[in-house]
Order: sequence, then structure tokens, then C-alpha cells
Amino acid sequence: MRNQLLGFVIVLCAVFNTNAQRPAHLVRPSDSLNTDAFINTVEQSLRLFYAEYVGQINYDSIMRVLNYEPGTVPTFSDEVYCERLEKMNEMSPFHLDCNPITLSTIRFFAANRRGFAKVVLGRSALYFDLFEEKLAEYGLPIELKYLAVIESGLRPQVKSRAGALGLWQFMYKTGLYFGLKENSYIDERMDPVASTDAACRYFRQLYGIYGDWNLVLAAYNAGPGNVNKAIRRSGNKTTYWDVRPFLPSETQGYVPNFIAAAYLLNYHTEHNIIPVVAKVHNAQLDTMCLSQGVHMATIAQLVKWDQEDIKALNPVYKTSYIPHTQPNQCITGPLEKIGLLVSMEDSLYALEKALHAPVVLVQPIVVNPTPADSSDTLAGGTTPPTPIANYIYHKVSAGETMNSIATKYGVTIEKIMEWNALKTTNIYVGQRLQLLTGAGGTSQTQTQQQTPPAPVKKYYNVRSGDTFSKIAQRNGLTQTQLSKLNPGVNINKLTVGQRLRVK
Repeated sequence: MRNQLLGFVIVLCAVFNTNAQRPAHLVRPSDSLNTDAFINTVEQSLRLFYAEYVGQINYDSIMRVLNYEPGTVPTFSDEVYCERLEKMNEMSPFHLDCNPITLSTIRFFAANRRGFAKVVLGRSALYFDLFEEKLAEYGLPIELKYLAVIESGLRPQVKSRAGALGLWQFMYKTGLYFGLKENSYIDERMDPVASTDAACRYFRQLYGIYGDWNLVLAAYNAGPGNVNKAIRRSGNKTTYWDVRPFLPSETQGYVPNFIAAAYLLNYHTEHNIIPVVAKVHNAQLDTMCLSQGVHMATIAQLVKWDQEDIKALNPVYKTSYIPHTQPNQCITGPLEKIGLLVSMEDSLYALEKALHAPVVLVQPIVVNPTPADSSDTLAGGTTPPTPIANYIYHKVSAGETMNSIATKYGVTIEKIMEWNALKTTNIYVGQRLQLLTGAGGTSQTQTQQQTPPAPVKKYYNVRSGDTFSKIAQRNGLTQTQLSKLNPGVNINKLTVGQRLRVK
């Protein structure tokens, strides 16, 4: 699939190279290429490509040949099971043994784990490509992907009674050892990419110890300590089947379960098992990293993406909040949703601020209190604090532009962009814009502009020891300004209790 996609991209590049090599008079003018239309064409082509790719499932043709009735549970002879396992062994460094124990487990799975197999096959569309890519990167057998099937059923959020978590069921300390971080918002044991990388490193380490893939599985399940004890009790045997009787009872069934799961997922059509339809395929996903903290509800509202689907595709986050960290946290989703988020990143952070910041972001700014008229003074001759800056919100309606909103509130476009941390003037219907009212902000809303407030006068009562200079300085005025506010007052002859206007 990657080679097909690469070929598609190469063809696109070749088109541009051809244009670049043409004589100048034959090259299309740069402004005649509509970039948005071109990107739209590419995205639609990719969506069709992926849709065709993920639809290439071969069980339909096999089912028609087998002609099973609904509900039929096929059974086969031991020879057929062994032949199929041997065929799988030819393509793998694993040795999937065909013996009475594995045959019994395969029969049990084929009869009693059919529903589980259907669900897992559906989930595999989301995870198996990722597993195979990582396993190949580390030079490990591709069949190890089936280990996540018996560990977690391919559910990243599943937690065992012992506390193991994630697709690969890492214990907390083991996860830390392999670099999987955890805090109040994040647990990388549930991160499909990070946990798969950690599991691959663990597999490679265990194979370096035992040199036998079945013993690697046993050690992954029971821990190297228990496997080492079993090896010593077996008389230092070096294969799983020789050591198996000395392993914990759960681990004795672990490798047979692995073999049965690997068999049934490979031969599910022959067993009349039809996969549950996958909601999304790994090939249809993209990723975007976020430079600010964002709630999933904000993303859901902005691009009309169900919040439960966001959570399902991003299980690394314990809550619905994606925190801001270094390096940045990322979000995974369908190509079209991530494409929308990338194009609306500024609006995403602005909407986050509008939805989740308090209405009054800071305490009101207060003018330095000074004595006022007797009707406005508190005990002690001071006025109450006067708030002069508050935030209001404007919800964008159809047809509105940044310019029309700025005009409506009597502010500049630059101010609106500053208050909402916007890098562009692009806005969308339903967006909430934060507007500052009072000093330094909007003059007032339209309804408030009808009756402008009368200027407030403030007075000061002269106290013992006061001078004209001290009174001016105390109230942030020059002597000249204070004299203009108090015409006819002799600045050199002040009396205690005399009223001077200071505003």
C-alpha cells in the first residue's frame, strides 16, 4: 500500500516537474492555479485510494466457495489443523507447534471464541498495520502482533486486576523502565504507538536472554524471574515445552492460547467467522500536534467530530483534556477531521479560550481610591473600588465579518485579534469572540451607547499637615492641574476640612 501511495505522490511531483521544464511562454501563470481546489482534489483522491485499499478483504470470495449456512460452526481433522499451522510456520521464525495441547486449544477457540474473534478482527484494522511496522523496524517476527490479541483483545483502555494496562498490558514499573510516562492527564501505556515501541524493545531484550520465542512469550506473561525458576526446576532445559510443567498455571496456557489466536485469525473465513466492520482503518488516520492545551469538547464542536470517537482514537489521554507539554501532545483522527483542524488551528485555540476560560479573566482593574463627594464616600473618607475593565462575548452570526464586528463595537480589528489570540481574521459562524469593555477596550455595547455616563467628580478633605503639593502628588496630579480643578483657591492658605476637587 505504501508503494502505491508513494507512486501516487511521485506522479504528482512529475506533473509539477514537467511544468517547471516547459518554456516560459507555455508555463501556466502562478495565479491561475487555485491552491484550495488543488488540495481538495488531492484529499479526495487520497480518500478514494484509502477506501479502495481498506476494502480489499478476501473473505467474501472464500465464503462463496465454502457456501456456509449462517450459524454453521465448521470442524476439521487434526491433520488439517496441523497442515495449516505448518503452512504458517513456513512464513515465520516462530514455531507454532501442533500437539494435543495446541489442538485442544484451537478447537476450543474455534467453537467458543467466535464472537471474540469477530470483534478482534474488526479492531485489527486499526492496529495491525501499526504493529507490523514497528515489529519490522525492530527485526521481530510479525506474528508477535497476536500477543496483543490475547493480552488486551486490542482494547487500549483495558486494565487487569493486577494493574497491567494498555494494548500490551504493561505493569506500571515495567512501563516506566521502558520509558512510558504517566501523569494526571496522560498514561503512555495506553498510547498505541509508544506502548508498541516499548513492547518491541522488551521482546528484543527477552529474546536476547532466552533465544526461544515461546519462552519469550512465557517470560512476557509470567516475568523472567518465574521463567528462570522453571528452567532450573526442569534441569536447565531450554525449550518452552520442556519447561512448561514448571511454569505458573496461567503461563502454561499462555502459549497455546497465543497459537490458537494466531491460527483462528489467519483462518477465520474457513471457520465461517466474518469480521465486525471496522469504523476506521489505520491507513485512514492522520496526526496533528497541538501547541496549546485543548479540551476534546472544543475539537468536537469546531469540526463536528463526535467526542467519544476522539477519545477512542486517542486513548493515551486519561481525561477529555489534552494538556500542553514539551514536546507537544498530538491528536490522531480521520484524514478529513485532522485536515480541518490544521486549517482552523487559530480558531481552535480561540474557541478553547472562549469556552473554557472564565468570563472575567482577571480581577477588575481598580482606579486608585480617593475621597469623593459625601454621597459616594465610605467611612474614612475613601471611595469604593471602581472596576473599569470587563470581558463580554460576541457570538458570530452568518454574514458577519471581523470588520463588521469591530465596527459594531467601536474597536479595531487588531484589538479583537489581540484579545482572542488570533493570527488571521478568519472567523466562523458560532465562534465566540472575547471583547474588552471599559478603559482600553470597547467604548460600550450598542445598547449602552445611548446614554453616555456623566463624568465623576472626586473631592479631598484637607487634613492636618497637608500642603497643596502633597495633595497633588497623592492624587497623581501636578500642582497646575490641581489649581485648574480648584480656581480661586489660595494654594498657600489651606485650612483643615477644606474641600478640594481632585478629579
